[in-house]
Amino acid sequence: MKLSQLEIGETGIVKEFTDLEMSVKLMEMGCLPGEEVRISRIAPLGDPIAIHVSGYQLSLRRFEASTIILQ
Repeated sequence: MKLSQLEIGETGIVKEFTDLEMSVKLMEMGCLPGEEVRISRIAPLGDPIAIHVSGYQLSLRRFEASTIILQ
């Protein structure tokens, strides 16, 4: 399952990334494999998505969230 497929309040554990370039950026922001992520908010038109990871809130575009594979 991809992070972009979760609904508000749902959680998942980061397993891997589908885009190497994007994975470096995401890992620098705390989205490391094994970290739990929770969807906090979704904008009215569906983009961006606010997630809670590593103790802080991070906003991602739906495309960026779709590169994160969850367990």
